Amino acid sequence: MNIVQANTISPAIRKLLSFATSDKKVQQEYEKYILLSNRTLYSFESEGEIIGCIGIEQFNLSKCEIKHIAVFTDQRGKGIGNKMINYIASKYSSIVAETDCEAVDFYRRYGFFITSLGEKYPGVERFLCQYNK
Repeated sequence: MNIVQANTISPAIRKLLSFATSDKKVQQEYEKYILLSNRTLYSFESEGEIIGCIGIEQFNLSKCEIKHIAVFTDQRGKGIGNKMINYIASKYSSIVAETDCEAVDFYRRYGFFITSLGEKYPGVERFLCQYNK
């Protein structure tokens, strides 16, 4: 298995980003990874196939925010998300992420400290997830 910086928006990356944002925003979000020097998008590959991606925004040399993380449905539950976060945690001592109720337990199981941000959007509770080594 291999984690590499994603330099092109392959169909697999486009589909994965659509899991983490709306279909309409995929191109806009991908362009941020290309244009902004503090954003990096990584793909997770197994047997030559892209099966996951994680995108971060760096605040400084020790802190970043996970902006997007996604794994193809048929690959979920195999520890791929954990491996991607392990990779990021090997580079940064402090990681933050914002998520919804569907993904908050994923971050909680990894060891992130969870704080409710309340109903940030009508009918949608959001959570701040913080991890420090």
